[in-house]
Amino acid sequence: MTGSAISAGVIAEVVVAARALLRVESGEDLVLSRLASTALLLGEAFLGAAVIVRPFEDVVTSAAGWRRLLVAPVTVISGLTGLPGEGAPFVLAVGAYAVDIDADGVGWVRVLAAGSAGRVAVAYSAGLALSFEAVPAPIAQGVAMLVAHLFDHRESDVAPPAAVAALWRPYRRMRLSAGVHS
Repeated sequence: MTGSAISAGVIAEVVVAARALLRVESGEDLVLSRLASTALLLGEAFLGAAVIVRPFEDVVTSAAGWRRLLVAPVTVISGLTGLPGEGAPFVLAVGAYAVDIDADGVGWVRVLAAGSAGRVAVAYSAGLALSFEAVPAPIAQGVAMLVAHLFDHRESDVAPPAAVAALWRPYRRMRLSAGVHS
């Protein structure tokens, strides 16, 4: 799985929220930006979901059957590219595959006619919100609190506040099985 970086605009929104908690009006821009990016990625790891909508790409086998995409909630599956063992990659025709996004936002793909491709690259977008302002308030508050904590405790190994996990826990996605799509 590969994903694009979180945009500078979103990072700037997180920095503004963290500055409000820290009561810091200016300075430390680079540090706060890095901490904002770190806090968002840690939040995504905890939640098991992309917070900000952005492009991703998974490489899956072209064998028969449905394949689950790694990042959720999926907003759109853009297309599939065949990856042959030898030769140039090629775009699969729309009729050569099937896609589905289930009620939980999990994306699924099934290759029907792979041609010479042993694997396929699936291009899709996933995330909860298009901007930090649109992120559910508890998730956004947890991200801002984590940035503030990381900023205040740069020189120590103090654990993040339990309130961060408490804010995020209701939104956490947990997989208890590999999942089957029919």
